Amino acid sequence: MKFIATLMLSTTLTLAGCSPAAQGPTSEAGQAVKPAASLIKPTPSLSKGMVAAANPLATQAGVDVLRAGGSAVDAAIAVQAMLGLVEPQSSGLGGGAFMVVYDPKTAKVWTYDGREEAPSGVTPEMFLDSTGKPLRYFDGIASGRSTGVPGAVVMMHMAHEDYGTLPWGPQMDAAITLAEDGFAVSPRMASITARMGRLVLNRQEAAREYFFLEDGKTPIPEGFIRDNPAYADTLRAIQNNPRALLEGPIAKAIIDAVQQEPLPGVLTEADMASYRPIKREALCSTYRAHVICGAPPPASGALAVQSILGQLETVDMTALGQSTEGWHHFIEASQLAYSDRDKYAADPKFVDVPTGLLLNKDYLSARAAMIGDTALGEYKAGNPAAFLRGQDATPDSPGTSHFTVVDADGLVVSMTTTIEAPFGSQRMAAGFMLNNQLTDFSFRTVDDAGIAIANAPAPGKRPRSSMAPSIVFNPDGEFLFATGSPGGNSIIAYTAKSIVGILDWGLSPQQAIELPNVIARNGRVSLEAQGLVDEDTQEIDRGSPAASFGMAEDIVAALEAKGHEVRKSKGEFSGLHIIYRNADGTLIGGADPRREGVATGL
Repeated sequence: MKFIATLMLSTTLTLAGCSPAAQGPTSEAGQAVKPAASLIKPTPSLSKGMVAAANPLATQAGVDVLRAGGSAVDAAIAVQAMLGLVEPQSSGLGGGAFMVVYDPKTAKVWTYDGREEAPSGVTPEMFLDSTGKPLRYFDGIASGRSTGVPGAVVMMHMAHEDYGTLPWGPQMDAAITLAEDGFAVSPRMASITARMGRLVLNRQEAAREYFFLEDGKTPIPEGFIRDNPAYADTLRAIQNNPRALLEGPIAKAIIDAVQQEPLPGVLTEADMASYRPIKREALCSTYRAHVICGAPPPASGALAVQSILGQLETVDMTALGQSTEGWHHFIEASQLAYSDRDKYAADPKFVDVPTGLLLNKDYLSARAAMIGDTALGEYKAGNPAAFLRGQDATPDSPGTSHFTVVDADGLVVSMTTTIEAPFGSQRMAAGFMLNNQLTDFSFRTVDDAGIAIANAPAPGKRPRSSMAPSIVFNPDGEFLFATGSPGGNSIIAYTAKSIVGILDWGLSPQQAIELPNVIARNGRVSLEAQGLVDEDTQEIDRGSPAASFGMAEDIVAALEAKGHEVRKSKGEFSGLHIIYRNADGTLIGGADPRREGVATGL
């Protein structure tokens, strides 16, 4: 069956975020004629629920909690606890997350911000060497300096207080049992362990003992039965105290690991104790007749995704389809959206973020008017608020995990969770990996012109994130689908692709996921391309994701003829997980075959 989303002509709404809080502290953030959030309506209850996550064990843990009477938030807690065990390279207890929740009874969309915070002792020069130059990439990551206060667990507890139907604690029982009994290492975990094992993963004793065989050199292989009693003990501590990672012996273990050489960090018990998650109204805007909601800054994903869509709203993407012209417009809109988010998005507690102006319909129409028949070549940020911002210098790590959950009452969770790089800071404490999220700050504090960079480090500041958990509503204001992806700054392109695929091109969730991934930023285009030759065999690589999902060679050639600087890839690190609601209330899920996920309904 082909899924055609109802499309209408562009609305006349001028929009900003769903609330002043979503737009940052500036008074110039743009006023909405009618806020997009006011178009969202209650959604009828569903007969069943569904979970889509990056590992079958995590999906099943969430489904079991739904069957036990838990809400979508309860199931999300179970998924997160299991992912931290079976997918430690991507997310876990020692990281952060953004959760977007749609409440079908009140027609409200909330964002829970569990982003890590910089310790009070950091300096703007934390990622500069003795000569004042940025540290080498892995030197910054595999260090104590890279770890911020972990916020994912207390964020989930905040959401649970609002929407949990089970008591706090039993959601983690399945992960505790598996941690004690042991689990078979998955192909993805084994391959990334082997890759990172050649770099710095075995530098710390705790990580070396967990991820390598007894010789300390051979990475644990696929199928190896890996138990983790320390992880089980940590989960039990969290069951008894949701702030167990931020106080007491586990907090001390985290600090001890952070303060190890090389480049020890400055994280303290006071930093941990002072951390609080933040609840905000979601950032929402319209796309044709639909409403798109996501996490506001310090997440930049929703801002950039909605910027891409706002530009594409000026052309008939349905008529263009998956043609050279369709992808050309997607690429150019992406380039312009990335340039804006790079320059302006940061922690709104520290920097005025002109969210409303960046998503203003007139502004986006003017940006879209720059798109011609050929590549612009140079993509400068716009200046809707006359703010002086330096050119960003933030590195990128393609880690993270995303999952979506819908329960029978229609409560929806779209959550992206991460420890940043594969295996985070490469340091382990109390059975889990520590994040390297502070490398999401710009390694430089000023640009070549001496202008301050918005995303520079500062004490107590939350680094900019590319995470883009999103929820989409149909023209009647009812929940339509939830989407999101891991993948570093490519998250923005992956998520936008899925929305265009469903709303404009009439694709099912699975078909939208399997569209070629096309990432356009800083004048370059990286895309999955068919027909790439394996360097060793000199034959077309039939086993790569691009062999199934890659863009046809004639379209790639046509894009290059338009002046796009294309880098052909065998496969991108997306991990899209989508749940779509049909008109009759039934649910359809999609899971990215580029990873190991599944979507399972009750």
